[in-house]
Amino acid sequence: MATAELAGKHLVLGMTGGIACYKIAELTRLLTKAGATVQVVMTEAATQFITPVTMQALSGRPVYTSQWDARVPNNMAHIDLSREADAIVIAPASTDFLAKLAHGMADDLLSTLCVARDCPLLVVPAMNRQMWQNPATQRNVTQLRADGIDVLGPDSGPQACGEVGDGRMLEAAATYEAIASFFSPKILSGRRVLLTAGPTFEPLDPVRGITNRSSGKMGFALARAAQQAGAEVHLVAGPVALETPWGVFREDVQTAQHMHDAVMRSVADADIFIGVAAVADWRVDHASEHKIKKTAERALPTFTFVENPDILAAVAKLPHPPFAVGFAAESGDLEVHGEEKRVRKNVPLLIGNLGPLTFGLDDNEVIMFEAGGATKLPRADKQTLARALIVEIAKRLPDTSLIR
Repeated sequence: MATAELAGKHLVLGMTGGIACYKIAELTRLLTKAGATVQVVMTEAATQFITPVTMQALSGRPVYTSQWDARVPNNMAHIDLSREADAIVIAPASTDFLAKLAHGMADDLLSTLCVARDCPLLVVPAMNRQMWQNPATQRNVTQLRADGIDVLGPDSGPQACGEVGDGRMLEAAATYEAIASFFSPKILSGRRVLLTAGPTFEPLDPVRGITNRSSGKMGFALARAAQQAGAEVHLVAGPVALETPWGVFREDVQTAQHMHDAVMRSVADADIFIGVAAVADWRVDHASEHKIKKTAERALPTFTFVENPDILAAVAKLPHPPFAVGFAAESGDLEVHGEEKRVRKNVPLLIGNLGPLTFGLDDNEVIMFEAGGATKLPRADKQTLARALIVEIAKRLPDTSLIR
């Protein structure tokens, strides 16, 4: 997460009663770390699960619980608290509170504030699975969506009551991602992005193989940035230990051939292809079915290598290719090798970097190569850089890329 992607945003964070209130402590920390100011408003029921003192300490602002709060000079907290807000977020949003919103009820500070708002409203449901599945709740949620209210979640899994199912509130990190996505300009709305990330692993035998130092961080950051920009994102990931970005469909693969096959199965539906993965150029011909033993009598093993399929070139050669963006990690002479690779792969845009200096790091520095010349982007954390690259890619999309 980039540390200032919500800089300048002012959020009213409304809390209703439920055990999921404990997650809001972490959510508040994430929001403030990202540069947002957070004004917490709690229902009386919410104060039974976590104290206003805790939320004040985490938000750095006084917490409001009553519509009669005399700290507001005109005694109109339900009006004043929302007027400078960029959005109101209700988390956790209880069954009762969803019903109130659906029917326009205003019998406490938080519900009145929502009815009197002139800013977007997001709700993050949290309840028992049977409460979520109840027809009345589903009718209410349908009405909320029809009224233009964003419903984030719920998740599925173990619940505080001991049951398992839908209704569980999104985790704090996922809720943060959904909020950040809400505020991101939708410059890729309606677009479909197919993206590869991470290394590949080519086995020598069942326990050994050839791989590289790619962490997948740049590719995952681009997948996240594309999703936040409104795209439908399909991420084909090599073996990495990274969490799937919010709202992204992830397909895990291991070898270059697996990655090639996954891409070719889905590329016909893509408007944009971004090949970020560090794909192995070669693999062992006929890898051993059993572990290769090391013994004093046995000579050193020898291997015969064959070339792996070139995924980026294969996409570019399609009769009707998506807008294809390649990545090149070089160890030197980036300006020369980057443009040469772009021409050889026949892609409109190639992003080059000095791979050995950036693998595994949280920041990067890249050069964009295209027919009109090369453009260097300043060094930045990979998430900030990913957002900048998505903007650059969006600028270069042909108008016909929406028609596939």
